[in-house]
Amino acid sequence: MSVNTIALNSQMSHFDDHASVWLFGYGSIIFKADFPYLERRPAHITGWARRFWQGSHDHRGTAQAPGRVVTLVAQADAVCAGMAYLITPEVFAHLDHREKNGYLRVVTPIDFDDGQRAEGLIYIAAEDNAAFAGPASEREIAQQIARAVGPSGPNSEYLLKLAQALRELGADDQHVFAIERHLLPLLPPPERMTQAAPSSAHPN
Repeated sequence: MSVNTIALNSQMSHFDDHASVWLFGYGSIIFKADFPYLERRPAHITGWARRFWQGSHDHRGTAQAPGRVVTLVAQADAVCAGMAYLITPEVFAHLDHREKNGYLRVVTPIDFDDGQRAEGLIYIAAEDNAAFAGPASEREIAQQIARAVGPSGPNSEYLLKLAQALRELGADDQHVFAIERHLLPLLPPPERMTQAAPSSAHPN
């Protein structure tokens, strides 16, 4: 599948008759909502595990030296914590562009902390997209992240902001936190100190 998924996503009509739709964010959308939304709630989805297995050629790396960002992989017993946003369908065009590097819209049940459930939308980069980086050890992923820089900034910043956002949600993601442990010693001391401070929202 082509890296650029804008055209494919624009063909999805599942939510065309909805006035609003829940969007589940599990990566940078947790800490960087650069789109209008009606409501924001912590949530989780089941059957999906967050993994740094997608290459980033447009935000946190380049085509010549891609970074790594998260996607979801099917795993029966997994619970993936994140943030859900209630959006209007007009926001899809912006999201399709933001997630154009291999991500497709997928319909999924979303569970909220109060026990409520809603049908919603996630963006997943499946292994048949051309930017898929695939499995690697957490140490190897950290080494790649430490080197990568793209138009949105250092790949390390993405990983560290995500780890901090997950802690603020009370989520225990061993994959993300293991990469963080391997990454921190690879960073220059000033950057390491900066990332140890409380984080705020930052671009994707």
